[in-house]
Amino acid sequence: MTRYVNDSDLLQFVQDVFSSFGISRENALICADNLVLADLRGVSSHGVARLRRYVDGMTNGTILPHSEPWVVREAPSTATVDGRAGLGQITGHFSTGMAIEKAKKTGVGIVAVRNSNHYGIAGYYTQMMLEAGLLGISMTNTAPLVVPTFGRKMIIGTNPISLTAPTKRNRPFFLDMATSVVPRGKLEVYDRMDRDMPAGWAVDSRGLTTTDATEVLKNMVARLGGGILPLGGEGELYGGHKGYGIALLVDILCGVLSGGAYADMVDVKGPGGKGQPARVAHFFMALNIENFVELDVFQEKMDDLIDRLKESEKAEGQERIYIHGEKEYELYEKHKSSGVPLEEPVFDSLKAIALERGVPFEL
Repeated sequence: MTRYVNDSDLLQFVQDVFSSFGISRENALICADNLVLADLRGVSSHGVARLRRYVDGMTNGTILPHSEPWVVREAPSTATVDGRAGLGQITGHFSTGMAIEKAKKTGVGIVAVRNSNHYGIAGYYTQMMLEAGLLGISMTNTAPLVVPTFGRKMIIGTNPISLTAPTKRNRPFFLDMATSVVPRGKLEVYDRMDRDMPAGWAVDSRGLTTTDATEVLKNMVARLGGGILPLGGEGELYGGHKGYGIALLVDILCGVLSGGAYADMVDVKGPGGKGQPARVAHFFMALNIENFVELDVFQEKMDDLIDRLKESEKAEGQERIYIHGEKEYELYEKHKSSGVPLEEPVFDSLKAIALERGVPFEL
């Protein structure tokens, strides 16, 4: 069963949950907005279904809800920020703000972040840069969920990348993708629905393709081997080694450049398997387009690029060529009108969280 919930009501509820930990209403809204925006855009794997993850983290101390980001070093165009084990959304919002400010002053703003936590959808931060009239890039490493090409042990993350670029006539270009075949959240969706996932998404403990999402998730939690495949899939035939390389690019810019954690150093368990801060690392880059070319020229060329792609010949049986972000923009408009779709297990999880936190549940 799917329930359709008003996005404003959902935003209020999630904000109340974060506020119940003593977080300021402003910061709680940032966290809530990040999760609800994911659902509005159809990225349910990173939406309110993940609220439990943050609630448990703040409860058990692996996420420090009152910790504020700290600037470790700074130059006119760059900075390194320590998230101090706080909420990734708060650290991400703060660091993106720094990148935007620096880009407006110097033409480019780059902020590398260490010691943070999961920051939600990467596109949340590039959307901020887009709204500031800039070209934006956002990346993050994640807990090791992906096996390297020819491997069978999770050692790198799904390591998403987002890039936004402004246009005039068309919708803005909005890339937001994992560097794995799929993010972990996609496997969780199939697990909740008790359905086989497509072959080629993940491998079992032997490093062989499987369609059993539940088995893969259990193996991932217990570190028994197997995991998600890099973008391109198994081996080299379809370019899996290239997805593997892009994931390492993210780890270098996020973890190595910031002096933080990378690969299987992220989200390591403490003594006795006890949870501890995940030490996730991020990377944000904002570019002032006017430092390269007139904004009007850039936007006109972006529109022309998009037009050329969309008006090119379609494959037999296909009616449309999509540009990155189009489907999400259309789902956003649909969900603003019809409500955010929540699967019954997600709805029940929110209801349970409301009882735990003493928050009104009026969805």
